[in-house]
Amino acid sequence: MTTKPTARKFRIRRMSAEARAERDAAVADAPETEDTQSEVSPEEAEGTPPKAQPETALSAETQADEEAQAQLPPDPKAQISQEHIPDPADEADPEATTSNPKVVANEELTARQLRMARRIAARNGLNPKSDADAVRLLREKGIDPFQRNAVLALVAPSEDGDPNTANTADKHASKDADGRIQLPQTRKTSEGGVPSTEILSPAEMRERQIAQIQLDIARRRRRKLVTLLLRLACFIGLPTALAGWYFYSVATPMYATQSEFLILQADSTAGGGGIGGLLSGTQFATSSDSIAVQAFLLSKPAMLRLDEEIGFVSHFSQDIIDPLQRLAPDASNEEAFDTYRKAVKVGYDPTEGMVRMEVIAADPQISAAFSEALITYAEESVNGLSAQKRDDQMADARTSFEQAEAERRAAQQALVTLQLQGDTLDPEAVIVGLRGQINQIELQLLEKELELAALLDNARPNQARVDGAQADVDRLNAQLATLNARMTDASAGENSLAQLNVRIQMAQADLVTRDMLLQSALQQMEQTRMEANRQVRYLTVSVEPVPSEEPSYPRKFENTLVAFLIFGGIYLMVSLTASILREQVTN
Repeated sequence: MTTKPTARKFRIRRMSAEARAERDAAVADAPETEDTQSEVSPEEAEGTPPKAQPETALSAETQADEEAQAQLPPDPKAQISQEHIPDPADEADPEATTSNPKVVANEELTARQLRMARRIAARNGLNPKSDADAVRLLREKGIDPFQRNAVLALVAPSEDGDPNTANTADKHASKDADGRIQLPQTRKTSEGGVPSTEILSPAEMRERQIAQIQLDIARRRRRKLVTLLLRLACFIGLPTALAGWYFYSVATPMYATQSEFLILQADSTAGGGGIGGLLSGTQFATSSDSIAVQAFLLSKPAMLRLDEEIGFVSHFSQDIIDPLQRLAPDASNEEAFDTYRKAVKVGYDPTEGMVRMEVIAADPQISAAFSEALITYAEESVNGLSAQKRDDQMADARTSFEQAEAERRAAQQALVTLQLQGDTLDPEAVIVGLRGQINQIELQLLEKELELAALLDNARPNQARVDGAQADVDRLNAQLATLNARMTDASAGENSLAQLNVRIQMAQADLVTRDMLLQSALQQMEQTRMEANRQVRYLTVSVEPVPSEEPSYPRKFENTLVAFLIFGGIYLMVSLTASILREQVTN
């Protein structure tokens, strides 16, 4: 079964022979472009209504019949009848068929024609509600939106440069010689004037569309890849190349001097008890001192002292150093300290207790001199950490000892004074001597009295012997009385030997007490001295600073690689942020 092609009916106004001739001449003289090649067909020039393409796919036989029919010459009778039979609607209202929106919508104009009409209406100051309304308004204003002059007016401005004047000048260009408005004509899809017989099957059409989509995707991928490579070269490659050029060509070579030292505590002969004794001799006993020394070496006072003695700022202000690392001659202490923190690196290892120091300078000998000076500063700092504590402890112990010694001397002086007051060095010995003499006289007196009593017991005693014994008894009694008198005088009164003896005994007891206090103060001072010696810290240099022969900085490849990673990370973060923001805005 063959479906006959359906052709839409177009209402074509009749034009005179002169207008038709002028139009054919204009078409022949115009260049063959995409818009002018299919604008007017031979059948339209003869006034024959053009054949429209079928809406559905035709079979091969139907296409062949239509092609053969299209090759036949036009029927003169049909042409004459079509030219001379007027349309009642046209004679009643010539403008109704062209300016009615429904008629414009039924013309089934292409999207390109409608957009062109919308642009021409906007250029002419019209405000259409739709594309069909734009065609209607242009036709009511006397402008054919599909005429070549109206299309060229969009891109060809007037002589004075105003495109609006060009549009107004071509308002009447769409009219023919009789002043009638020409309506748009249908266009042929092929140059031969007949529909093409090359109709693809749905599968082939789908393959062609898929191939076209793949080509478009590949084209877009290539364009995106080229754009990505350009962005990477601009934001990553170029900065990395500049960084590498600086590290390899511009940066001043720096020499590093390595040194290591250890802070030790004095050996304790007596030994410590508790946790302090367990940690004595280990790295934990001096960890706080090591951290304090590290902080001092990285402080501003160390930098200022190094600058005063060796000239740190003047060294890094030389012209041989590159501009990025060079210090200004009048640089402030803060700027110099920033450079000092970069040039001096001190690290402390708590597991080993080792302090490692690296000093960087433009000259190896100066770098070694800086390192030795800093080690000297560290030794002084270590000695000063416990010096005040040791001095305070020793001062207290020394004061206590001196006070005990002065009191002991005062007690001894008081004893000597008491001994000198009684004209005797030992009153107690004098009293003991008197008591001994009295006891001896009393024994002799007792013996003489017994001898006298024995003589008197005889009937006829010897008078001479009795008288002699009596005289001895009398003499012994007199001597005993004298001794008792002396003893009484020594024990009575304020200046008696007894009182003097008591005062001397009290002075001697005070002297003994002062001797004990002096001995205790002396022992305490010795213990304080030993404790102070245990608190002494010693800085032992295990690795001496030696000048290096090859520069250690800059590390060209490593620094260039780090710069590449940094720029790549920045670009990645910025790209991800932009993509997220673009997606949020699009949604």
